[in-house]
Amino acid sequence: MDATAILNSVKSSGMRGLGAPIVLVMLLVMVVIPLPPLALDIFFTFNIALSLIVVMVVVYTMRPLEFSVFPSLLLVATLLRLALNVASTRVVLLEGHQGGDAAGKVIEAFGAFVIGGNYAVGLVVFAILVIINFVVVTKGAGRVSEVSARFTLDAMPGKQMAIDADLNAGLIDQDEARTRREEVAREADFYGSMDGASKFVRGDAVAGILILFINILGGLAIGMLQHDLDLSTALRFYALLTIGDGLVAQIPSLLLSTSAAIIVTRVTSSKEDMGGQILSQLFTNPKALIITASVLALMGIIPGMPNFAFLTLAAFSGAGAWWIIQRQNQQQVAETAVEPMPEPAPTPEQKELTWDDVQPVDIIGLEVGYRLIPLVDKNQGGQLMNRIKGVRKKLSQELGFLVQPVHIRDNLDLSPGGYRISLNGVAIGDAEIYPDRELAINPGRVFGSLQGIETTDPAFGLEAVWIEASQRDQAQTFGYTVVDASTVVATHLSEILQSHAHELIGHEEVQQLMEVLSRSAPKLVEDLVPEVLTLGQLLKVLQNLLAEGVAIRDIRTIAETLAEYGPQSQDLGALTAKTRVALSRSIVQQLVGPVEEIPVVVLDPGLEQILQQSIQPGQDGGVGFEPGLAEQLQKALVETANQQETAGQESILLVAAPIRTWMARFVKHSIPGMSVLSYNEIPDNRKIKVVATVGRPSAET
Repeated sequence: MDATAILNSVKSSGMRGLGAPIVLVMLLVMVVIPLPPLALDIFFTFNIALSLIVVMVVVYTMRPLEFSVFPSLLLVATLLRLALNVASTRVVLLEGHQGGDAAGKVIEAFGAFVIGGNYAVGLVVFAILVIINFVVVTKGAGRVSEVSARFTLDAMPGKQMAIDADLNAGLIDQDEARTRREEVAREADFYGSMDGASKFVRGDAVAGILILFINILGGLAIGMLQHDLDLSTALRFYALLTIGDGLVAQIPSLLLSTSAAIIVTRVTSSKEDMGGQILSQLFTNPKALIITASVLALMGIIPGMPNFAFLTLAAFSGAGAWWIIQRQNQQQVAETAVEPMPEPAPTPEQKELTWDDVQPVDIIGLEVGYRLIPLVDKNQGGQLMNRIKGVRKKLSQELGFLVQPVHIRDNLDLSPGGYRISLNGVAIGDAEIYPDRELAINPGRVFGSLQGIETTDPAFGLEAVWIEASQRDQAQTFGYTVVDASTVVATHLSEILQSHAHELIGHEEVQQLMEVLSRSAPKLVEDLVPEVLTLGQLLKVLQNLLAEGVAIRDIRTIAETLAEYGPQSQDLGALTAKTRVALSRSIVQQLVGPVEEIPVVVLDPGLEQILQQSIQPGQDGGVGFEPGLAEQLQKALVETANQQETAGQESILLVAAPIRTWMARFVKHSIPGMSVLSYNEIPDNRKIKVVATVGRPSAET
């Protein structure tokens, strides 16, 4: 049976999860049962091999989270080393009077070969290793772990808001957002675990010192009192064995401490391991090697200095600098090399103008300044095109029809960092961004200020600051939502398209909707268009719904409602109202979610009666009353909307059906955050809770 078959049989038999229990039982056995010298040799060798494997894995890991089991592995390795110390201490104290390999070949080798059989040298070497491990590596790694854990936890809210911003802008889907949230949580757990694991390493270093002195004192007492050895012989036997035992334990401890320090000081990179980062960052600039070679050469020609060593290293540094310069020159030549210019072709004869030369206006257009061209150029790593596709996909799913492509072109008349969004050839929104910076948006509550270029978010008008990329973690720690330049443009485009959705749908889109619906309900489409309504009338009803923020995804319900009420009335406003009632559950769901009780604002009955009596029939639902009353009504509604926003609730105005259309137009531009519903648009399974009443202004009472 080959190795693959054995592994598959182990996995299928459920033995895969037995590794950790077996290791823990082995540790208990090592502490309780005396081990023969041969077993100690095997376990000590295994401990050294495990430490080397961990170091190599850490060096070749791209990102710290790829080795997320490291804190637990660090604890197990520490316990293994302490259990070995207990087992070896038992053997040294019981058999140390025999000298030599009484405690195994590994301890003997480290006590005789590594330190030359001199216990004084061994004590010095052991002390130096402990100082390096305890004072330098472990202390530094523990501090870095503590700071990393604190800053990672502080930055979590900002990272979560950045993920939500990307999700709302359509740049990522729900699955990717869930994956990124899990990665943020795993990162916080990892650095928190590393902060705790570093304490185990620090405690292990302290335990190594105490175990050494306890073993030496205990060995001297046992050798002199029980085995009648003189002081020098007992010291030679037990000190050498104890120091060898300490060195065998301290070297793996130093390797694991170094691994912990490397992994917590790594800067995340998904493309290069540690060696690749060192080569690409340390030896990219030849100036450093040239200066180093010059200094080494000067020191090498000084009389009395080790000339051979200095001059040899100077030659290697100079050769490395020359090689880097030659390589960079070759890359520049390859990048600047151009093909020979072809001979100019003869100028063609000017053709006669045709209708093909009259280009229609773009339904959705995006013009960018020349500094923003890299954002839309995939060859230069631009991500804006993919993010715009994500915006179109998200809006198409939410609105219920296919949003047209965005035509992007450069415009030298714009500022270098400016862009302009247009609909049907008319500019709707513009802003100026900095492609080499990131935008830190103040969501309303932050805990510090940032250095940068102050501005406002073009999509929502929030206070924001353009910061350097290196300030991203600091900004997220302060509570800012940080997005890059491409996300700023994509979010602005998404908000504009969503607010102007009724301008994006036309006859072609309605025809496509009917064709899709006819696959599942052919009779319904046949009876509706053109028997009851023309395609243009259906388009107007859908535009009315989109203008009021109602999605048309449920096209079947819309078509059935129009087919039912269309023969009774051709008034498009009345048909829109009937359709809203049919879509009431989805409208309310979109506004307040699945809550049973809907908080609403109502008008005073007297004021509502005045508005109903003021309806002017035949004038497109207009209301005729004095401007002063309208101004005071608007002021009262603004105050109520602000109170609802402060309370963290949606502003929903509930009015009688005859005045709903007029009130929706009245608050649309003056109070954008307020929605207007009629009483018959409240679903039967929902209740209303009146949170405010807008009364008739005192000037009119």
